[in-house]
Amino acid sequence: MKLQWTFILALIFALVVALFAVFNVESVPVNYIFGEANLPLIIVILGAALIGGLFVGSVGIIWQIRLKRKIRQLEKDLHDAERVAEKPEPSAEIVIPPPPGTMSDSYSQQ
Repeated sequence: MKLQWTFILALIFALVVALFAVFNVESVPVNYIFGEANLPLIIVILGAALIGGLFVGSVGIIWQIRLKRKIRQLEKDLHDAERVAEKPEPSAEIVIPPPPGTMSDSYSQQ
């Protein structure tokens, strides 16, 4: 449902930008680093919207790639932890020495 609302809002935004661009068709000077050009304002508006969309899309893709890598790493860590948890630990036999003055201590004194 969230994806549908996002798509609807994106369409409305695109419609508003397109209408704004269509009503602004005068030629305007655009200064570049290497020169200047006179372009119709519709081209400038649509170009800026396109560049902004590409930038936001690129950032979103990079973010998704990082999240997928993190998920893959966490799944690997979980799988390793589950494998370690399944292995039974070897039981170590604890030997408690008898208290002093018992039979085993009296034999060692003779």
